[in-house]
Amino acid sequence: MANPGLRVKKNFVRPKQELIEPFRSIPVANIGDSMNRINCMNSRIRPMNTAPLLGCALTVKVRTGDNLLMHQAIDMAGPGDIIVVDAQNEQSYAITGELMISWMRRRGIAGLVVDGCIRDIDAVRNLTDFPVYATGITPNGPLKEGGGEVNFPIMCGGLIIHPGDILVGDADGIVVINPQDAKDVLAKARAKNDAEVREKEAIENLTWDRAWVEATLLKKGCEFID
Repeated sequence: MANPGLRVKKNFVRPKQELIEPFRSIPVANIGDSMNRINCMNSRIRPMNTAPLLGCALTVKVRTGDNLLMHQAIDMAGPGDIIVVDAQNEQSYAITGELMISWMRRRGIAGLVVDGCIRDIDAVRNLTDFPVYATGITPNGPLKEGGGEVNFPIMCGGLIIHPGDILVGDADGIVVINPQDAKDVLAKARAKNDAEVREKEAIENLTWDRAWVEATLLKKGCEFID
């Protein structure tokens, strides 16, 4: 019998690693620009350390202030999975902390994204090989009464996240890629990145073409006065 709000889907389709790995060398901003600038998470989802994020989403929705379903998700996750938690941006309870994060790291999980709070920030901040993103920090711990779902679509950072979506994160934030779009997005993002490299060279050489600014304003009817 269906039980929405308390259910776990054990399996989902993970994209192949060769589809994920090429995004590692491309800045999130360039990937986001290549997706019409609507697929980056809200800025409230911010990095808690400097480790770069790359992998596929294993999704969790938890009841406010409760992390029992997150424990289930962690024990189900495999290497390369990113635990993505819809904690409804709750600021009164930390959904996870050092012990759970250490367990994720030791099991080869690729990272953690929480639309909500974490704790034990000193330990998390010092991790260089396990990326953690969240909206805040509080010492107040969670309950374990249940309510929630694993591997169903969730909301996180203002975006709908599906199990198996590709996530790329750096110091700017996180971009989300549907695996079906990944090859096309990668080609566009690489082209965007190459163009940006050329622009940086032009800036350094004082040859950056800025004529488009005035041309655009003229098209919009801007009046220039001497």
